[in-house]
Amino acid sequence: MKRLICMILAATILAGICMTVFAEDDGDDSVVEFVNPDETADETDENEDDSIIYPWDVTVDSNGEPESEPVRIMQYGDKGDDVSFLQTRLSDMKYYRGNISGAYGDATRDAVTRFQADFGLEATGVADIQTQMVLYTAMYRPLRFGASGDDVTELQTQLTALGYYKDKIKGNYLEATQKAVEQFQRNNHLRITGIADPDTQEVLFSGRAVGYYDDATPTPTPIPDLNNYLVDEDENSVPLPAEAVAFTKQLKNGSSGPLVKQMQQRLNDLGYLDASKVSGNFQKYTHRAVKAIQAQNGLKSNGVVDEETWNVIFNNSHVVLPDQTPKPTPTPTPIPFYIYVDVRNQIVSVYARDEYGEYTVPVRQMLCSTGKVGTDSDPGDWVLNGRKATWCYFPKWGGYARYWTRINSSIAFHSVIYHSVSTKDMKTSSYRALGSRASHGCIRLTVADAKWIYDNCGEGTVVHITTQNETKSDPELKDALKLAPLSKEEMVPIRTPEPTPEPVYRGDIRPELNGLVLKQKSNNEYVFWLQNRLKELGYYDTKCTGKMLDRTVSALKAFQRDHGMPVSGTADQKVIDALFEEPTPTPRPTPTPYEP
Repeated sequence: MKRLICMILAATILAGICMTVFAEDDGDDSVVEFVNPDETADETDENEDDSIIYPWDVTVDSNGEPESEPVRIMQYGDKGDDVSFLQTRLSDMKYYRGNISGAYGDATRDAVTRFQADFGLEATGVADIQTQMVLYTAMYRPLRFGASGDDVTELQTQLTALGYYKDKIKGNYLEATQKAVEQFQRNNHLRITGIADPDTQEVLFSGRAVGYYDDATPTPTPIPDLNNYLVDEDENSVPLPAEAVAFTKQLKNGSSGPLVKQMQQRLNDLGYLDASKVSGNFQKYTHRAVKAIQAQNGLKSNGVVDEETWNVIFNNSHVVLPDQTPKPTPTPTPIPFYIYVDVRNQIVSVYARDEYGEYTVPVRQMLCSTGKVGTDSDPGDWVLNGRKATWCYFPKWGGYARYWTRINSSIAFHSVIYHSVSTKDMKTSSYRALGSRASHGCIRLTVADAKWIYDNCGEGTVVHITTQNETKSDPELKDALKLAPLSKEEMVPIRTPEPTPEPVYRGDIRPELNGLVLKQKSNNEYVFWLQNRLKELGYYDTKCTGKMLDRTVSALKAFQRDHGMPVSGTADQKVIDALFEEPTPTPRPTPTPYEP
């Protein structure tokens, strides 16, 4: 029971810790220092568990009632694993400095009280459900004059990068930091307080913040088409606010504040939410009301208030009310990509649709680390549900990762591992392990590759994870995807020179080797021709790299065997001549890894 409660609590990390975006520059040409593998040779991944716990992921029935056991209210005198987890989270947020004892004593009560006061909650010292929800969904504590710690250091570092802070970075929030925050808030059109509240920090680390030397003129939020959204003389239209209400941020389960209350009041005006539920807290009744208005108005009914849903609620005079005929749901857009996880070769391949609607066009291929033997990545077909987070936390071991995209309830795509929520605190051994089985089930990728999946592969995308023996070894492709070394200071791959352009394959021109023999590890344009020709003849079925490894040797041996030649796996001019003179068969359809 204690484990179940702790697991339910832990799930809040997805809703909160995982929601912060940090700016990143993966192309710093000034970086010249490399990570020495020997410096971190003693690091292992034995202390990291990829089995992410989804903390507030309580399932509900058709009536919106929870199907799983609710989280308990914790107060002075309580004990248990959930108290330990509460203390850990309070410690992460710099409110609790005691031992993680699992006993709710004076220090824990004081920490909860301070947290509640900082976040505008009733300061009771009791960890009620609302307090826990806010605690586990808050990425930042408010920082103000007199604060100190690593989070102040990160704040000053980011303010420096944006040109606002010009003093020494010491981790102490004093006058210079306060003035920098005030100017940042002014330029980014935030409330000017000099306090780095969670909203200020969210903008600061979002990658979209206006720098000190940038043009601070805001890009106006597009006003909805007046023909669609302003009140007209139609007797069926719904009265709107005097001015269009601009969308500013996404709202969902767990959100709270004046914006939620404003939306709830509007839902009440439209007949979707009872007045008694207008509280400023986005919980099950609000979630149910949002899903209902989305369903009535032909939107995706997921209970999340994005810009499209917001405009239906506030700015559409023809919004469909609860007792009216629903709008038809739009024809779904075809899913653009299919993801194939090759466990044997530790490669993730993404395919797009061809002209026949089948997923045969390679879009991106990347090295990965799947689950180790005994903690294998779940084989089979899975469908992404759209849940993702820019940072995730593995509560059991305390590790972090970036650009988390859920595959199923146990595993996800995400970046290599970090020791903390800092882009410079990467666990370098997890980067070096890419290309080998190293995780506890999740699919680890480079930061850039994890971000690509996060940005491009949405809900409905099918992911196929193979078994170990489902595919053949593919050393050529794996060699082509080998990783660049890391910058020791910035923890990003060193930018490599522009690669040599791929040779142009001409099947109608016979290569002249001039005595050269192509063999294992040969690397030249003749091997590139050899691979392409073997592919045309149906013997070779992977990337043409120009480097002759096992897959090329095997294909060549098969050709030699079929044509009564010595099966040497090497190619002299005689073999090249035979390949050139062999008629190309009529092309057959390329087999697709997945047919929708």
